[in-house]
Amino acid sequence: MKTTTLACALALGLATSASAYAATQSVDSCIAAIQKQKRGKFIKLEKLNVAGKPFYEFEIKDDKGVEWEFMCDANSGKITETEREVVNADDEAFKKKAKITEKEAIDIVLKAHPGTVEEVEYEIEENGDASYEIDIVNDKGVETKVEVNAADGKIIEVSIEAWEIGEEADEKR
Repeated sequence: MKTTTLACALALGLATSASAYAATQSVDSCIAAIQKQKRGKFIKLEKLNVAGKPFYEFEIKDDKGVEWEFMCDANSGKITETEREVVNADDEAFKKKAKITEKEAIDIVLKAHPGTVEEVEYEIEENGDASYEIDIVNDKGVETKVEVNAADGKIIEVSIEAWEIGEEADEKR
């Protein structure tokens, strides 16, 4: 796994071998922490900036076909958030918590972060709450992920994507 991670780090053009090695260690720590929580096939890795701090967002698919997202602190290698993705807003766990529609969530996001909607995901948070994760690309090509609480429409989290490896086959939009 370390060779693959290092190859990815170098392919992304990290400035020095020391920074590539540090990134490798951090990604490997994240992977080990994720595998303690959930086994599955890794399908996507994104590096994000959340409130000025670097994070990795890993997406995996478990043996039942369920997709999971793990936010991992890029400095410490510790998992900070785990979410389960659901196929759509009609999922029972999502529907029973959601009070706002996808369109209302998108309107909230576009008001705060103008751009083009690239993807909408439906997620169940660790505490059971439902949320929309809406990816917006602005006129400069910068992708922003905005998570909106599906019960009250409040923006939970905003992150800027630095880079992405992999892609979900069924990206929604």
